[in-house]
Amino acid sequence: MMKLKLSAAVFSLTTAVLSAQIKDTLAEKMLVYQLPIGGWGKQLDDKSVVNYNLPLDKDLLKKIKATGDDHATIDNNATSREINALIKAYSTTKNPEYLKSAEKGISYLLLMQYKNGGFPQYYPNSGLYRKQVTYNDNAMINALTVLYNVAEGKNDFDVVDSKLKEKSKIAVQKGIECILKTQVLQKGNPTIWGDQYNEITLQPDKARAFEPISLATGESVGIIRFLMLQPVTPEVEKSIKSAVKWFKQNKIEGYSYNVSKVNGKAVRTLAEDKNSVIWARFYDINSNKPLFGDRDGSVKYNYNEVSEERRNGYSWFGDFADKLINKEYPKWLEKNKISE
Repeated sequence: MMKLKLSAAVFSLTTAVLSAQIKDTLAEKMLVYQLPIGGWGKQLDDKSVVNYNLPLDKDLLKKIKATGDDHATIDNNATSREINALIKAYSTTKNPEYLKSAEKGISYLLLMQYKNGGFPQYYPNSGLYRKQVTYNDNAMINALTVLYNVAEGKNDFDVVDSKLKEKSKIAVQKGIECILKTQVLQKGNPTIWGDQYNEITLQPDKARAFEPISLATGESVGIIRFLMLQPVTPEVEKSIKSAVKWFKQNKIEGYSYNVSKVNGKAVRTLAEDKNSVIWARFYDINSNKPLFGDRDGSVKYNYNEVSEERRNGYSWFGDFADKLINKEYPKWLEKNKISE
C-alpha cells in the first residue's frame, strides 16, 4: 500500500513537473504584451519602455492593457524579437499558445508591408517619420529575416502554418526588390543604402533631426548579409559586389573610436590608431564625406563641431564592415563559386 501511495505521489510530481515545463516565463510575458493587431511595442507610453525583466504586477498589467495598436513597431527589435523567442519557446515546450501568438505576429509583419516591398517603422501609426521605409536599426531587415525563416522553414520556423509560409515567400521577394531599388546610385553606380526612404517615391529621406539624408553604414552591412542568404541572381550579385566595393573604398584607416565613462557619463573620442580601420555611421549621399547630424537639424562635416550632447550621445563611428569584408564576403564568393 505504501508503495502504491509512493508511486502515485511520484507520478503526481512527475506530471506537475511536465506541466510546468510547457510554460516559459519569458514567453508568457510576451503573450501579455502582444497588442491586438498582432505586433509588439518598444514602449507602453511616452515614459515606460517594454522591459520583460519586470514582474507583472497590477499596475503594470493595467498599463499594458491600456497600450494601443499605435505602439506596434519593428523598431529596436520589437516584434521580430518576440516572434523569434516564441518560436523557440514552442520548439521546447510545444505550448500551442506560443505558436499561435508567433503566427499572429507574422501576420502583422505581412499586414504592415507596403506594396513596394518596404516596411514602415510603425504600423498603423503613420505620424512623423514612422511611415517611412525604415532600414534604421535593422528594422526592415529584422522583419524580412523572420519572414525568410518562415518561408524556408529554418531556425524552428518549419512549424508555421503553410498559408503563412506561402505569403512569406512572396513578401521576401517583394522585400528584395525594394532593397535593390533603394540602393543609392552615384553616377549610375550602386553604392550602399540610406537609413530611411519616402514610402511612396522610395527616395532617401531624413528622420530625426540628427539623422539626415545620408548613406548608412551599419544598416547597409545588415542588408548585405541578408542578400547573401538569398539565391544568387545577376541583380543580387551586382548589388552585393557594388556595396562591398563601396565599403572598401570608403574605410577610414589610422583611427579608432573609443567610449569611456567619465563621472558616469559616456564620452566618445576619435583617436589616432595606426592599426585600426573604421567607418563613419553616415556619409554624404553625393560626395561620400563622413557627416554628422545635430539636434538643431544642422549637418556637420567635422566630428569635433558636433554639440557635446550629440557627440557623446550617439555612436558616430564603428568597425561595421570589417568582418563582412574580411570573412563573410570571401566565404560567400567561394560558396557560390563567384569571382571577384
